[in-house]
Amino acid sequence: MDVVSAYVDQRPESDLSGNKADLHGFTIYPTIAEALRRGSDKLAVDAVLLIGEHGDYPDNEKGQKLYPRYEFFEQIVDVFRKDGRALPVFNDKHLSYSFTKAKRMVEASRELKFPFLAGSSLPVTFRIPPVELPLNCQIEDALMVGIGGSDAMDFHALEAMQCMVERRRGGETGVKAVQLIEGDQVWQAGRDGRWSRRLLEGALARSDSRSGIGLTDGRPQDLAHSGELEELVENPAAYFIEYNDGFRATLLMLNGAVQDFTFAARVRGLSKVQSVQFLLPPQPNVTYSACLMSKVEEMIVTGQAPFPVERTLLVSGMLERCLESRIGGHRRLVTPELNVSYRAPRGSQFCGALA
Repeated sequence: MDVVSAYVDQRPESDLSGNKADLHGFTIYPTIAEALRRGSDKLAVDAVLLIGEHGDYPDNEKGQKLYPRYEFFEQIVDVFRKDGRALPVFNDKHLSYSFTKAKRMVEASRELKFPFLAGSSLPVTFRIPPVELPLNCQIEDALMVGIGGSDAMDFHALEAMQCMVERRRGGETGVKAVQLIEGDQVWQAGRDGRWSRRLLEGALARSDSRSGIGLTDGRPQDLAHSGELEELVENPAAYFIEYNDGFRATLLMLNGAVQDFTFAARVRGLSKVQSVQFLLPPQPNVTYSACLMSKVEEMIVTGQAPFPVERTLLVSGMLERCLESRIGGHRRLVTPELNVSYRAPRGSQFCGALA
C-alpha cells in the first residue's frame, strides 16, 4: 500500500512531512478535500487515515487536548457525501475528547456504510503471555494497571482493559456509572475492598519493571502487599467503571511503581487469576504500531473492520466522564448516555495470538 497524498494541519520547523513526501513521492495538499481528491474533482484514494496527535492545540478544563479529530472527520465525510462514495477510515486513538462528537462520527459511518476502525495499539500489541479470555466467559472481577498522564495514557489503559472485559458473557452492555479518585483515597478504597489486592498482585506479576522490594527479590507482585506502593506512587488514580450488566472493573494508574501496562481478572471456572502484560517494545522498535497498522491494512483489503469501533466509542465516553468526575470533586457520575452495546470479535486480534 502506498501513501499517495496528505494534509498536514501544522508544520513547525521540525516538521518532517515535506521530506517524507519528497522521499516517497506523495503530495501534500492545502486542504483535506484536495488531499482526498488529489487535485481532481472526485475521490482519488482508496482509504483514509486520520491521525490527530501532537501539534500545538489547547487543553480544556478537564485536561483534554483538543485535537480536531471530529472536525477533520467531518471534512472527510463531507467529501464522501458530495462525491457519492465512501471509503474505509481509520482514526488513531480515541475518537474525540467529546463523547457527543465521537457518537456522531460512528453514526456517520453507519449512515454511509463505510468501514470505520479506531483506537489504541495496546489491544493489538504482543501480550506476555499470549493470553486471551474465553469468549462469553464469566468474569468476576478485573483490574488494569497503567502509567502515564491524562488524557493520553489513561485512554490507552482503559481501552486495553476494555478489550479484555468485552469478552464476558452477554457481550458489552455499556457503562452505568464511573468515578475517578486520586491520592490517599485510592489506598483507602483498596482497604475498603473497592479494588482487589489479589488482582493487583496478579497484574504486577506480569510487569518487567522493578522498584521497591522488587529490586531485591525480583518479584514485582510483592509490591501489592509490602506497603511500598504508597511511597513509590506520588499521585495514584483509580478509575472505577460500573457496567449496565452489573460487572465492575478498575484501572489503577501507578506512576512511579511500574513502567508498563498489565491486566488481571478472575474468571469463573478457571482456578488461577488470568493476567497479562501488553508489551510495548522500547524505542525505536515500536512494533506495537506495526501491529495496529496491520489491522488497518486488513480493513482496507477486506472492507471489514476487524474489531468494532464501538469499543473506542465507549472508551472515549468513559474517559471523558471520568475526567468530569475528577474536576467535579471525584464524585460518582451516572452515565445513561454510555449505553453502547456490541459483541467482541470471536478471534483474537493481537500480534502473536495463538488462535
